[in-house]
Amino acid sequence: MRVIAGKVRRLKLVTIEGNDTRPTTDRVKETLFNILQPDLPGCRFLDLFAGSGAIGIEALSRGAREAVFVENGRRVLNCIKDNLQTTRLFSQARVMECDVLSALTRLEREKEPFDIIFMDPPYDRGLEQQVLTALRQSCLVTEDTLIIVEASLETEFDYTESLGYEIVREKIYKTNKHIFLQKVSA
Repeated sequence: MRVIAGKVRRLKLVTIEGNDTRPTTDRVKETLFNILQPDLPGCRFLDLFAGSGAIGIEALSRGAREAVFVENGRRVLNCIKDNLQTTRLFSQARVMECDVLSALTRLEREKEPFDIIFMDPPYDRGLEQQVLTALRQSCLVTEDTLIIVEASLETEFDYTESLGYEIVREKIYKTNKHIFLQKVSA
Protein backbone atom coordinates (compact mmCIF):
# COMPACT_ATOMS: atom_id res chain seq x y z
CA MET A 1 0.00 0.00 0.00
CA ARG A 2 1.27 3.47 -0.88
CA VAL A 3 0.34 7.13 -1.12
CA ILE A 4 -0.95 7.58 -4.67
CA ALA A 5 -0.42 11.31 -5.32
CA GLY A 6 0.44 14.66 -3.81
CA LYS A 7 3.37 15.90 -1.79
CA VAL A 8 4.26 12.47 -0.32
CA ARG A 9 3.31 10.34 -3.32
CA ARG A 10 4.89 6.92 -3.71
CA LEU A 11 5.74 6.58 -0.01
CA LYS A 12 4.89 3.12 1.27
CA LEU A 13 2.43 2.77 4.12
CA VAL A 14 2.30 -0.09 6.59
CA THR A 15 -0.77 -2.00 7.64
CA ILE A 16 -1.29 -4.70 10.20
CA GLU A 17 -1.37 -8.31 9.17
CA GLY A 18 -4.51 -10.35 9.55
CA ASN A 19 -8.19 -9.66 9.08
CA ASP A 20 -8.55 -6.82 11.60
CA THR A 21 -8.50 -4.24 8.80
CA ARG A 22 -9.56 -4.22 5.20
CA PRO A 23 -7.26 -1.71 3.46
CA THR A 24 -8.77 0.13 0.53
CA THR A 25 -6.93 -1.03 -2.58
CA ASP A 26 -4.76 1.45 -4.47
CA ARG A 27 -7.09 1.29 -7.47
CA VAL A 28 -10.21 2.07 -5.42
CA LYS A 29 -8.34 4.78 -3.48
CA GLU A 30 -7.18 6.38 -6.73
CA THR A 31 -10.72 6.43 -8.12
CA LEU A 32 -12.07 7.91 -4.87
CA PHE A 33 -9.48 10.67 -4.78
CA ASN A 34 -9.93 11.52 -8.46
CA ILE A 35 -13.56 12.27 -7.51
CA LEU A 36 -12.58 14.22 -4.35
CA GLN A 37 -9.60 16.14 -5.77
CA PRO A 38 -11.40 19.45 -6.44
CA ASP A 39 -12.61 19.57 -2.82
CA LEU A 40 -9.35 18.61 -1.06
CA PRO A 41 -7.14 21.74 -1.06
CA GLY A 42 -7.50 23.42 2.33
CA CYS A 43 -10.24 21.09 3.54
CA ARG A 44 -10.81 19.68 7.02
CA PHE A 45 -11.00 15.87 6.65
CA LEU A 46 -12.40 13.33 9.13
CA ASP A 47 -11.36 9.68 8.71
CA LEU A 48 -13.66 7.44 10.78
CA PHE A 49 -12.77 3.76 11.33
CA ALA A 50 -9.40 4.90 9.99
CA GLY A 51 -7.57 1.55 9.91
CA SER A 52 -4.01 2.22 8.71
CA GLY A 53 -4.84 5.88 8.08
CA ALA A 54 -4.25 5.55 4.33
CA ILE A 55 -7.35 7.54 3.33
CA GLY A 56 -6.69 10.50 5.63
CA ILE A 57 -3.00 10.47 4.70
CA GLU A 58 -3.90 10.54 1.01
CA ALA A 59 -6.15 13.54 1.72
CA LEU A 60 -3.29 15.34 3.50
CA SER A 61 -0.86 14.50 0.71
CA ARG A 62 -3.29 16.01 -1.82
CA GLY A 63 -3.76 19.28 0.04
CA ALA A 64 -6.13 18.84 2.97
CA ARG A 65 -5.33 21.36 5.71
CA GLU A 66 -6.05 18.93 8.54
CA ALA A 67 -7.11 15.31 9.04
CA VAL A 68 -8.57 13.74 12.14
CA PHE A 69 -8.19 9.96 12.39
CA VAL A 70 -10.54 7.96 14.62
CA GLU A 71 -9.69 4.36 15.48
CA ASN A 72 -10.00 2.25 18.62
CA GLY A 73 -7.74 -0.72 17.88
CA ARG A 74 -4.36 -0.40 19.66
CA ARG A 75 -2.36 -2.21 16.94
CA VAL A 76 -3.99 -0.19 14.20
CA LEU A 77 -3.44 3.09 16.05
CA ASN A 78 0.29 2.39 16.15
CA CYS A 79 0.12 1.75 12.41
CA ILE A 80 -1.54 5.17 11.81
CA LYS A 81 1.09 6.90 13.94
CA ASP A 82 3.93 5.09 12.12
CA ASN A 83 2.46 6.07 8.75
CA LEU A 84 2.10 9.71 9.82
CA GLN A 85 5.74 9.73 10.96
CA THR A 86 6.93 8.12 7.71
CA THR A 87 5.04 10.67 5.61
CA ARG A 88 6.00 13.58 7.91
CA LEU A 89 2.33 14.64 8.04
CA PHE A 90 1.95 14.31 11.81
CA SER A 91 1.75 18.09 12.34
CA GLN A 92 -1.44 18.26 10.24
CA ALA A 93 -3.02 15.23 11.89
CA ARG A 94 -4.89 14.40 15.03
CA VAL A 95 -5.31 10.77 16.07
CA MET A 96 -8.19 9.94 18.41
CA GLU A 97 -8.07 6.61 20.24
CA CYS A 98 -11.72 5.82 20.92
CA ASP A 99 -14.87 4.50 19.32
CA VAL A 100 -16.40 6.63 16.58
CA LEU A 101 -19.51 7.77 18.48
CA SER A 102 -17.39 8.93 21.45
CA ALA A 103 -15.07 10.78 19.07
CA LEU A 104 -18.00 12.58 17.47
CA THR A 105 -19.22 13.71 20.88
CA ARG A 106 -15.75 15.03 21.76
CA LEU A 107 -15.31 16.74 18.38
CA GLU A 108 -18.70 18.48 18.69
CA ARG A 109 -17.35 20.47 21.65
CA GLU A 110 -15.00 22.21 19.22
CA LYS A 111 -17.92 23.29 16.99
CA GLU A 112 -15.81 23.23 13.82
CA PRO A 113 -17.44 21.42 10.89
CA PHE A 114 -15.63 19.11 8.51
CA ASP A 115 -15.58 19.57 4.75
CA ILE A 116 -15.23 15.83 4.05
CA ILE A 117 -16.08 12.89 6.30
CA PHE A 118 -15.00 9.43 5.20
CA MET A 119 -16.03 6.27 7.00
CA ASP A 120 -15.08 2.67 6.34
CA PRO A 121 -16.79 0.72 9.14
CA PRO A 122 -16.71 -3.07 9.43
CA TYR A 123 -19.12 -4.27 6.78
CA ASP A 124 -22.70 -5.39 7.36
CA ARG A 125 -23.00 -4.42 11.03
CA GLY A 126 -25.18 -1.33 10.58
CA LEU A 127 -22.47 0.98 11.93
CA GLU A 128 -22.79 3.43 9.04
CA GLN A 129 -26.46 4.01 9.93
CA GLN A 130 -25.53 4.64 13.59
CA VAL A 131 -22.90 7.19 12.57
CA LEU A 132 -25.18 8.91 10.04
CA THR A 133 -27.87 9.13 12.72
CA ALA A 134 -25.37 10.71 15.14
CA LEU A 135 -24.22 13.19 12.49
CA ARG A 136 -27.64 14.36 11.30
CA GLN A 137 -28.02 17.07 13.96
CA SER A 138 -24.29 17.52 14.55
CA CYS A 139 -22.43 20.81 14.21
CA LEU A 140 -19.68 18.78 12.51
CA VAL A 141 -21.77 18.59 9.33
CA THR A 142 -23.10 21.42 7.20
CA GLU A 143 -25.02 21.29 3.93
CA ASP A 144 -21.65 21.58 2.19
CA THR A 145 -20.05 18.64 4.01
CA LEU A 146 -19.50 15.61 1.81
CA ILE A 147 -19.88 12.29 3.62
CA ILE A 148 -18.48 9.18 1.95
CA VAL A 149 -19.32 5.70 3.20
CA GLU A 150 -17.38 2.66 2.04
CA ALA A 151 -19.66 -0.37 2.32
CA SER A 152 -20.26 -3.86 1.03
CA LEU A 153 -22.24 -4.25 -2.16
CA GLU A 154 -25.12 -5.68 -0.11
CA THR A 155 -25.45 -2.68 2.23
CA GLU A 156 -28.70 -0.77 1.72
CA PHE A 157 -28.94 2.99 2.14
CA ASP A 158 -32.72 3.34 1.72
CA TYR A 159 -33.00 5.02 5.14
CA THR A 160 -30.78 8.01 4.33
CA GLU A 161 -33.57 10.30 3.12
CA SER A 162 -35.47 9.82 6.40
CA LEU A 163 -32.31 10.96 8.24
CA GLY A 164 -32.12 14.12 6.13
CA TYR A 165 -29.43 13.08 3.63
CA GLU A 166 -29.36 12.97 -0.13
CA ILE A 167 -27.26 10.42 -2.02
CA VAL A 168 -25.38 12.63 -4.48
CA ARG A 169 -23.25 9.90 -6.03
CA GLU A 170 -22.66 6.17 -5.87
CA LYS A 171 -19.55 4.42 -7.14
CA ILE A 172 -19.70 0.63 -7.45
CA TYR A 173 -16.53 -1.49 -7.52
CA LYS A 174 -16.10 -5.25 -7.84
CA THR A 175 -16.29 -5.99 -4.12
CA ASN A 176 -17.62 -2.83 -2.45
CA LYS A 177 -19.04 0.64 -3.07
CA HIS A 178 -18.73 4.28 -2.07
CA ILE A 179 -21.88 6.23 -1.24
CA PHE A 180 -21.55 10.04 -1.30
CA LEU A 181 -24.06 11.90 0.86
CA GLN A 182 -24.92 15.46 1.81
CA LYS A 183 -27.41 16.95 4.21
CA VAL A 184 -30.59 18.11 2.55
CA SER A 185 -31.20 21.84 3.03
CA ALA A 186 -33.97 22.57 5.46
